[in-house]
Amino acid sequence: MNIYKEPIHYQNPLLHIKVWEFTSSGSVALSPPINLTWHHHPEVEFIYVRSGIHGMHTLTNRYILNPGDLMVIGSSQLHWGNKLSDEDLVYIVLHVDLQPYFDPTMMMYYPHFSEVHQPLETLNDMFREDQHLREEIAGYILRIHEEMMGRDKGYEIATSIYIRHILLTMLRGDHRNLLKGNIADGTLLLRPILEHVDQHLCEKIDMEEVSKLANMSYSYFSKFFKKTMSLTFTEYINRKRISRAEQLLLTSSMTITEIAESIGIENMAHFYEMFKRFNGCTPKQFLLKMSTDTSTGIQNKSN
Repeated sequence: MNIYKEPIHYQNPLLHIKVWEFTSSGSVALSPPINLTWHHHPEVEFIYVRSGIHGMHTLTNRYILNPGDLMVIGSSQLHWGNKLSDEDLVYIVLHVDLQPYFDPTMMMYYPHFSEVHQPLETLNDMFREDQHLREEIAGYILRIHEEMMGRDKGYEIATSIYIRHILLTMLRGDHRNLLKGNIADGTLLLRPILEHVDQHLCEKIDMEEVSKLANMSYSYFSKFFKKTMSLTFTEYINRKRISRAEQLLLTSSMTITEIAESIGIENMAHFYEMFKRFNGCTPKQFLLKMSTDTSTGIQNKSN
């Protein structure tokens, strides 16, 4: 299995987005290709289908998108797609880095979209069940596409407004409280810390040293992180490490021991215990389950 980090080239660097309409006239692809390549990118991805039937696959779910359907793929979430109907598949893809859209007046809501607790993919059930919500967000995506293609005077303002409308619509339409986040104004202060964790997962991450990076005492940093992120610093690191291990299991030829070492865990018993805590199974069982789900589409979510 191959993996590809797709570079997203923004149409306007200040807007941090790329939106494009795609048309696929190829043959129907009901089964995974032999040289299946998963891809990912830091940007959140929205997909809106205008005609045809589009299959989308993440590590845990398979979606069938019909005309008018909408879905979201979280930041850095592995996925791939295929064409499922004889007619042309026409769909719009919006890639967006959400973080720059959270100015100081909105930063208190950033934890809801930071995907610390769960990926934005969980919102797809909400889109499937709520037609009005789905149509409202799809309308904003269409307007963003029109603005970026037309580039009339003020298109930057219009596009920025529509991105924020999407965020507001998801937040207010989340009647299940799927977008969990602690309303706190310290998320911006933690951003360099979160980036530091991402860059040093393969190393020992000492909270004493990290607290110094944040210019806080050990005790204050520990409480501040828990209050802001709704989980402890250690819990956050463990989630990130297991998430990285899941990707490596599915996309590399590394052994389980090598994977554990690459995410900074040298004690294999500890790695197995932690992996099972998050996934309910061993790494080998996880790999078998994911391989089966990919080939058979056991978990099928149809919008």
